[in-house]
Amino acid sequence: MVREDGRAAGELRPVKITTDFIKFAEGSCLIECGDTKVLCCASVEDRVPPHVPYGEGWVTAEYSMLPRANRERSRRDVAKLKLSPRSAEIQRLIGRSLRAAVDLKKLGERCITIDCDVLQGDGGTRTASVTGGFVALALACRRLVEDGELAATPIRHYVTGVSAGIVDDTALLDLRYSEDSRAQVDLNCVMNELGELIEVQGTGEGRSFTPVEQQELVRLCLKGGKELLAAQKEALGGNY
Repeated sequence: MVREDGRAAGELRPVKITTDFIKFAEGSCLIECGDTKVLCCASVEDRVPPHVPYGEGWVTAEYSMLPRANRERSRRDVAKLKLSPRSAEIQRLIGRSLRAAVDLKKLGERCITIDCDVLQGDGGTRTASVTGGFVALALACRRLVEDGELAATPIRHYVTGVSAGIVDDTALLDLRYSEDSRAQVDLNCVMNELGELIEVQGTGEGRSFTPVEQQELVRLCLKGGKELLAAQKEALGGNY
């Protein structure tokens, strides 16, 4: 099939990561995946939630879409006096994914919160948040080392996230909204730099799918993850 933006089935949208986008955050970046734009900021606090074991740190995330991130204005969660189920589910995914990148004992008794705010959404906001969130996290950890708060970075490996799906019975990488909204199958994949899977979310939206189709979607995501990894390394100067 011919995609609207002319991409091949296994091709990512153009990716741009701008680091140090916010002055005050310990780590920040703006990640652009096509027309999806997410601002990711990392904040460090010298305290941890009560459930965290003694001597360990914690990494968590919050996710939100600005009212005009989409084609029509949406209400802010604060106006509804509760977090939307979608935002809650996505920020839990981001938090789980980024904790997998960190040695929490080496982080020490401090909490790093990654705020992911979608400025413009055109599909793949959760996976862009994971990819950009990692860059913000790595920058915050780098600052802790530079400031003498840590002897070495607690980052264990890079983490990326990307989507794939089946549209008109064709497996496609990195769906934009016009594809995602009519996808028969939607799959989000989070992985580390070794090509190991951290989380896979796959859903039959319009039909069921086979294990073979799932494996094909994962293969596409692994290809995209390697390309996103290269973009992260370039943004971070080749190291954490």
